[in-house]
Amino acid sequence: MIGEATNRILKVNATIAISHARRIVDLRNRVILAYDVVDEVIVWSVVVKSLHLLKQEVEHLLSL
Repeated sequence: MIGEATNRILKVNATIAISHARRIVDLRNRVILAYDVVDEVIVWSVVVKSLHLLKQEVEHLLSL
């Protein structure tokens, strides 16, 4: 859901202040289209390391 939402936001505003927005969409596409070669350890690592920053950025955008 995060990847799809980010993809839709980028279509409206490609300069949105979300770190690694393009990489979020790319990961979403890989999980959806090439799920048989996705390493769940890598996906979990991305979630653990990056989700907090994304949450902060989205909260900031919503407060504008």
